[in-house]
Amino acid sequence: MDYELNKDQEMIKKSAREFLSKESDPLFVREMEKDSKGYTSGLWKKMAELGWLGIVIPEEYGGLGGNFIDLTVLLSEMGYFCLPGPYFSTVILGGITIMEAADEEKKKKLLTEIADGKTNVTLALLETSAGYCSDNIAVKAEKKQDDYLINGSKLFVPDAHVADYIICVARTKDGENKDDGITLFLVDGKNPGLQITQLNTFAGDKLCEVVFENVKVSEKDILGKLDKGWQSVEKVLQQAAVCECARMVGGGKRAMEIAVENSMGREQFGQKIGSFQAVQHHCANIITHLDTSRLMTYMAASKISKGGSYEKEVAMAKAWVSDSCRTVVALSHQVIGGLGFMEEYDVQLFFRRVKAAGLYYGDSDFHRETVAKYLEM
Repeated sequence: MDYELNKDQEMIKKSAREFLSKESDPLFVREMEKDSKGYTSGLWKKMAELGWLGIVIPEEYGGLGGNFIDLTVLLSEMGYFCLPGPYFSTVILGGITIMEAADEEKKKKLLTEIADGKTNVTLALLETSAGYCSDNIAVKAEKKQDDYLINGSKLFVPDAHVADYIICVARTKDGENKDDGITLFLVDGKNPGLQITQLNTFAGDKLCEVVFENVKVSEKDILGKLDKGWQSVEKVLQQAAVCECARMVGGGKRAMEIAVENSMGREQFGQKIGSFQAVQHHCANIITHLDTSRLMTYMAASKISKGGSYEKEVAMAKAWVSDSCRTVVALSHQVIGGLGFMEEYDVQLFFRRVKAAGLYYGDSDFHRETVAKYLEM
């Protein structure tokens, strides 16, 4: 299968590289790690004007109507520059969930607002178990007359502190089949029953704890069908896993470039360290891991773009890329040495992000178990 980019995708890559090199340099990334909001409204507006917020949103809802590979190309560049902000939470976790689950009325309103940069959305899924299976959902939504009351805590909710809407995955019915009885609720981010607390994270991203205390929502706030929300969640998680792979590949590529630049510019014992066999072998392993990760990512992205079943390809990609890109940034650190862990050196930015990304939307062991199912083991 040919994974070369077409002309439109090459244009996306080139324009993203030019834009982000100016708008998301390492100094800006460091500033946003310390900033409570985590991004600037000016940058968000520019991204909306470029059409990035609607890249996979259909044209009838104000988007560009691009395919999943277009999104993968863009996210890879975002990973290359460690772009901060709620793009992933709004466009992937929020936008794709709405496209998968919402009715036509909600799609017209919410997707148009997302594409225009007027609305931020996120998905509240994980709880204390931090598991990506339906039996880990314990937050409950109980019906009270014509409304529902949501109670419980969600952890590691991306960018909840700046979300206009939080899509809460809640249990509305108990039973033996844990996939059944899960419902998606669209919750106003300013609902007085929400308590949102930012967490300190290794990657410097904006993850939050969201406590729901008698949060009242109506039946009109349900996305999709009552008790049948998990099927949509599974599709979103699979697509989000590939999107995370794309960001890891982009970050790994930049870490590799930093390591190669360092090996060609630093001298020991009167010669460039790039001439040492051990360093050359590290760099050879880096490019091998990086290229295979890119191929696995685009294989899965291609399957998603074509529709049909893609669970196996997604699981293979996320299992491989999580481990492989972590090896890429670790070997890049070994080439550079201990100085690479200093905050003023850029490679640590990618090390932290890739290491954390390997856990998001299922770690390598989680996805290997999925692949094993297809082997009938």
